[in-house]
Formats: sequence, C-alpha cells, structure tokens
Amino acid sequence: MGGPARLLLAAAVASPVVQASVSVQQSDALVNANPIRKVVTMLQVMQKKVEAEGAREQELFEKFMCYCKNSGGALQKGISDAVTKVPQLGSDIEEAEAAAVQLKEDLKSAQTDRSAAKAAIAEATGIRAKEAGAYALESGDLKTNVAALNKAITAIDNGMAGGFLQTDAANVLKKAVLSSAVIMDADRQDIMAFLSNDASYSPSSGSISGILKTMNDEMSKSLASCTSEEESAIASFEQLVAAKKQGGAGSHSRD
Repeated sequence: MGGPARLLLAAAVASPVVQASVSVQQSDALVNANPIRKVVTMLQVMQKKVEAEGAREQELFEKFMCYCKNSGGALQKGISDAVTKVPQLGSDIEEAEAAAVQLKEDLKSAQTDRSAAKAAIAEATGIRAKEAGAYALESGDLKTNVAALNKAITAIDNGMAGGFLQTDAANVLKKAVLSSAVIMDADRQDIMAFLSNDASYSPSSGSISGILKTMNDEMSKSLASCTSEEESAIASFEQLVAAKKQGGAGSHSRD
C-alpha cells in the first residue's frame, strides 16, 4: 500500500477518537462558557455536603438524646431513692444517738456495780477470814478434847486408868471437864475426883466411863456441826464472790 493510502486509512481509524475528544472539549467549553451551569454544579456539590453533614449531626443528636434519656432516668432514680432514704437515715441517726446515750448509762452503772462488787467481796473476805479463824480454834479444841476422851475411855475400859492419869491427855481432859456446859455438876465432881486420883473419893470406873462417853458423843456432834457450818460458809462465800465478779464485770472488760 502506498503512502497516500496509508494516510487515508489512519485518518479513517482515528476519526472517531478525534471526534470524541472534540466533543468533550466542546462540552467543557460549553460548561466553562455557561456561568449558570457552573453555579448549579457548585450548588449541587454543596447540597451533597450539607446533606452529609446534616446526617452526621442527626446521628450525633440522636446519640446525645439517648444519653440524656438514660442519664436523666438514672439521675432521677438516684434523686428519688435519696429522697426516700433521707427520713430513714434520720431515724437511724436518732436510734444511734439514743443507743450511745444508753451505752454511756450502762457503762456508768457497770462501773458503779463493779465498785460495789469489789467492796462487797472485800467485806465478805474479811468476814470469811474471821469465821475460818473461829472454826480453826473451836474445831482444834474439840478435836483435842475428843482425842483425850477416847484415850481416857479406852484406858478405863481396859483397867489402865492409873497409867492414863500420868499423861498429858489427862490434863487436857481436866480442862475440858471444867469448861464443859453439857455435863451436870455432880458428874463434873466425879470426873475431877477421878482425874485428881483422890483416894478419899473414888467413884466407880463404870460410872466415869459412862460420863466420858456421853461427853465424847456431845463433843463429836459439836465438831461435826461446826465442820458442816464451816463447809457451808465456804460454799456461800465462793458463790457470793463468783456472783459479784460476774455481776460487777458484766459485759465490760475487767481490771
């Protein structure tokens, strides 16, 4: 194909592209040449931006309203609960103040009771000491006298009265006979004559043994009685001390 032919063919192929380019250029030229169209296009672009911003603002507004609704409800509930609790709190405060006053009174009373309990225990301890001393003295004398009586009775019943009269027990028995309030004067004289080994007046050994046995029975009963009283006094003292300690201490700490 010759040169002219190739040129014609290339022109024919390129003519649609050239035509399209010319058409776009003409359209742009028309737009650029038409100011109203340019304004319309700008307004359309601005409208889309405004619509997008409005959609975002509407979303933010809805979120804010939801937050306000939820927060407002919780706040209102908190206020309502607080209003309901205020009277109860006032009542609780009054009860606590009354309880504090009562506790102070109880503490003062407990301190007074404890002081009184200590004084009562001290007094009871002094009395108990005196009672214990009196019991020791009385029971000691009774035990000594009963022992001497038993020795005298055994010696007389075995025919060994003479040997008994030489013992310390005979002197103890003399004192017991002289101080005894349970024997008659005639019996007292017979026993003293026997213990003194008075040859001018010698009562029968059987009579003396009977009198001594009667004395022994009476003194043994007296010893048992005073021992029982002492045991009872000890138990009463211990109960009193325990009660005073418990009542005086109460629920408070002890010294």
